[in-house]
Amino acid sequence: MPSIHRIVLYRLLAAWVVISLAIGVVVSWAGLRKIDRQLVTLATMELKRFGAVNLALLTQPESARRALDQLAAQVVWEHFIVGEFQDGSRRRLASAVNPLHAALQTEVERQSLSFPLNLDRQFRKFSADGRNAMRVLVPLREDSGPAAAYFEGAFLVDPDTVARLREDLATTLLVALAAVALTTLCLYPIILSLNRNVLRQSRDLLAGNVELMEVVGSAVATRDSSTHLHNYRVALYAVRLGEAVGIDATQMRDLIAGAFLHDVGKIGVGDAILLKAGPLDAGEFEQMKRHVTLGVEILTKSKWLLRAREVVEFHHERYDGSGYPKGLAGVEIPLLARIFAVVDVFDALVSKRPYKDALAFDVAMAGIRDGAGKLFDPDLVTIFEGIAGALYRETRDVAGAEVEARLQLQIGKYFGLTA
Repeated sequence: MPSIHRIVLYRLLAAWVVISLAIGVVVSWAGLRKIDRQLVTLATMELKRFGAVNLALLTQPESARRALDQLAAQVVWEHFIVGEFQDGSRRRLASAVNPLHAALQTEVERQSLSFPLNLDRQFRKFSADGRNAMRVLVPLREDSGPAAAYFEGAFLVDPDTVARLREDLATTLLVALAAVALTTLCLYPIILSLNRNVLRQSRDLLAGNVELMEVVGSAVATRDSSTHLHNYRVALYAVRLGEAVGIDATQMRDLIAGAFLHDVGKIGVGDAILLKAGPLDAGEFEQMKRHVTLGVEILTKSKWLLRAREVVEFHHERYDGSGYPKGLAGVEIPLLARIFAVVDVFDALVSKRPYKDALAFDVAMAGIRDGAGKLFDPDLVTIFEGIAGALYRETRDVAGAEVEARLQLQIGKYFGLTA
């Protein structure tokens, strides 16, 4: 299972990316808008003062047209491509074209826009012969009264000014992203510190659940005239076969749980049947088969133990459909149950019980091969043959504590209990 440290780090990293993107978009959008406003301000900051001084002239009758034309030419020459003065109703009073940019007049006229009159200053960007330009409408008024006149014009954006303003924006953006990154790094140890006790308690709870699973499984195995080592061996075999098959970590946890609890339903089977030395008659066998249903009922009492259900419910099914409780056949039998069936029978064959002697490895494997296609999935039997010899040697001539230790390593690996 992934380390909680990696989980926290990945989530904080994801949060940093999302927040950085959001801040980057907002800062960039706001910054570009600010640049536009600054450019308009630079181009028109003298215009209002200029217009206010000459407001009386702008409100003169038609006789002042020549003076207005001169006034428009003066303004355009200083700042604009084209420009015109308008009265309070937006009727043209005078206009002029900057001779330095006369070639752009046609393009500017195509960009003529209808501005609303309810704002103090308005602007819109456009492209003129591949160069950035802006069209502006500036109301001219005395103090805070209504606009007595307007100036509408278009000007080219100074590339050097834009470059300087964009550098300022880039600096602001980098500072914002650095602040987010620094905050994220500071949060990492804080979150781990705040959650240290919770993480430890969760780990202890998980370890307690695994231990309970082992204890219950061992108790059932002991009652069945077996030993807890049967559960340890068969769980270890199941893990190794599961790894050889390539099941994922979630399936592996379910397989381990199933290996420990596969016969948990035998708690409800009477000693006269469970401990009978000879073969069971038909009636007794029907009673024995009930341990599967009883096992599933026991598991349903615990959401955590229910992960063992696939093995508990189906490990007595046979590949040819002659098993119980549902008579499933082939791949209808869940994969984990098919895996467990092979290793469970193998360990039973090579283990000594009160009513039987242990079989030699070669004899036991011959029995497993004979069961391929009838009792077992033939593909799983083929895979198991490739690992069975090493598994047998690993568990036969070592102390029970060593088998348990090896299994605990696998449990720790797949349940996230390793340090």
